[in-house]
Amino acid sequence: MYKNILVPVDLNAKGFSDKALTAAIWQAKQSHAKLFLLTILPGMNMPMVASYFPESAIKAMANDTRDQLKAFAEEKIPDDLDVVVHVGQGKPYKQILTYAHEQKIDLIIMPSHKRSKLNKAVLGSVAAKVVERAPIDVMVIKP
Repeated sequence: MYKNILVPVDLNAKGFSDKALTAAIWQAKQSHAKLFLLTILPGMNMPMVASYFPESAIKAMANDTRDQLKAFAEEKIPDDLDVVVHVGQGKPYKQILTYAHEQKIDLIIMPSHKRSKLNKAVLGSVAAKVVERAPIDVMVIKP
């Protein structure tokens, strides 16, 4: 039985995370687990990006994103489930793995973009990197 379930959420792609969240809600109800929602602001901590945005702007973006994630959780997740929301900054797959370790996550349920083989080879896939490197169970939900 799982106790802590992580769902990485892409707020920029409307509906993209919905199937993964539905699976996570079902699993959380079955095992009385806590749900963790994570969204990531990629690249905000890179020196080049940071030089264009003052720290106050980056904090404002993080706060706005946290508010959007909270609204997403309130809209999609039943009130009887325990939910934690978090906004990370950096490379998505690294942030997912780091947060999972910090929160003692025992299952990651994540959506996967449907990309061509060429795109995967050039860009890599966050889901593939998480599956490859995670020491815990990972369920990937296809679109």
